Amino acid sequence: MNDIIAYFSTIPSLHRGLILAGGIAFFWLLESINPLFKLNYKKWNHAGINIFFTLTTIIVNFVMAFILLMAAHWVTKNHFGILQWLPEMNIWIFTLIGLLLMDLIGAYLAHWAQHKTHWMWRFHLIHHTDTWIDTTSANRHHPGESVIRFVFTTLAVLVIGVPMWLVFLYQSLSVIFSQFNHANISLPKNIDRILSYVIVSPDMHKVHHHYVLPYTDSNYGNIFSVWDRLFGTFSILERDKIVYGVDTHHKPEAHNNLKNLLKIPFQNYRSASENKNR
Repeated sequence: MNDIIAYFSTIPSLHRGLILAGGIAFFWLLESINPLFKLNYKKWNHAGINIFFTLTTIIVNFVMAFILLMAAHWVTKNHFGILQWLPEMNIWIFTLIGLLLMDLIGAYLAHWAQHKTHWMWRFHLIHHTDTWIDTTSANRHHPGESVIRFVFTTLAVLVIGVPMWLVFLYQSLSVIFSQFNHANISLPKNIDRILSYVIVSPDMHKVHHHYVLPYTDSNYGNIFSVWDRLFGTFSILERDKIVYGVDTHHKPEAHNNLKNLLKIPFQNYRSASENKNR
């Protein structure tokens, strides 16, 4: 474990980039071998749009990274936050608790808030407009959403008292797991179901991308599925009933045009057919 801590304490930006690119390449290959759905789309065109948003996410995080570094340094130096207040424990248990809590505040809570808060939903909507979910969809986030997620990540660091090595470890795992559960891959149903008791499996997350409520407002988890099960937001839908997208933006000019996707948060609001509360 000491080697892992040492590595993530000083992980080069190049290595973090390779983790992201390597994950896309790996799951892209798996999608070609064993796809869940035969998607009728121009894969490279679709990937181009999603990779653009991946790059904007990288830029936002890079520009604001100093805030995260300062937050992690401050909580460690001042022994502030949940992890800092806990008694000394085995480093593996410390790491697991840290990852679970980072996933709760930095991912689950952030995701839930974006679905329940009108102005946040406007930005998160871009992610849900994708009607061809594959591994490149994982980082299809409007730059505005990237800022929102960064704020929640920083909040998580402050509340939990997370050292920077654990932040980098969580972010690296988060990238891989998100690519995994978005990937258009078909796992045996029993294996997928068993995995969903611990982590967010592909089938579990695909339900979240079903085009109508209440399924869109469920399965918010990123790495661990425990939070959805604990807070009552877990749902199941058979694979053959899943239709990707969101009912307000099903036309290609709405969901497959980069200029329009960037403008969506600032356009006239469209109420979902089964939800008037957003």
